[in-house]
Amino acid sequence: MRPLEGKAAIVTGASRGIGRAIALKLAALGARCAICARDEGRLGEVVREITNAGGTAEAMALDLREPEAPSRVADFCLSRFERIDIVVNNAGATKRGEFLTLSDADFSDGFALKYFGSVRLVRAAWPHLKASGGSVVNIVGVGGRTPGAQFAIGGSVNAALLSLTKSLAASGIADGVQVNAVSPGAVRTDRLKNRLQQAASEGGGDVAAAEKHFVTAEKITRIGEPEDIAGLVAFVVGPEGRFLQGALIDMDGGATKTI
Repeated sequence: MRPLEGKAAIVTGASRGIGRAIALKLAALGARCAICARDEGRLGEVVREITNAGGTAEAMALDLREPEAPSRVADFCLSRFERIDIVVNNAGATKRGEFLTLSDADFSDGFALKYFGSVRLVRAAWPHLKASGGSVVNIVGVGGRTPGAQFAIGGSVNAALLSLTKSLAASGIADGVQVNAVSPGAVRTDRLKNRLQQAASEGGGDVAAAEKHFVTAEKITRIGEPEDIAGLVAFVVGPEGRFLQGALIDMDGGATKTI
């Protein structure tokens, strides 16, 4: 079954990790994907993966921190597919570190990409999502609910995105646009792989041992895979998930213990 047949999806930060997995999943379900990120080479690889599997994708390399970039992405999707049905705001890594080591520039950079990139893309796409009865999914992060000492920027940005999701969802009821957020926990992205490799090197063990220790220390069931998040996003924007509106969904192996 291809429940997203004929729909057009924008996926940001789609050159690797969670964004790549989401683009592959939506394309496999029939969506035509306009993907973007800064790495043109990696984007090309994702497009080839999708097309080799029988799907449709077009890529645009740009930096969503630039104020005009999000509207360019929306225009790009319209020019290629003549509609916008799904927007997945996934782009945006933020700098980790203790609060007193972080500069104004670090905070500005985190908000410019992840928060304002999402704001501007939704603003540009909203009239077209309204016309198509479309969906927005913000990929946020569990740090928005329970930030730690190393996550002053990421926690702040993610909390703002959770609030934005609720606000947009209220507007979406009147306009017929579905808006939700998915917050991943520890997922096997390049960033986490590097952390595990560093922990293994410092501890004198191997990566498998470092991963086992990490899972135990974080009190989670396991480390997630990008495909876990992609499957949830596909459910949310598919026909079976349409009753979700303004949902802030944690997919984190039990990391979030608070209500």
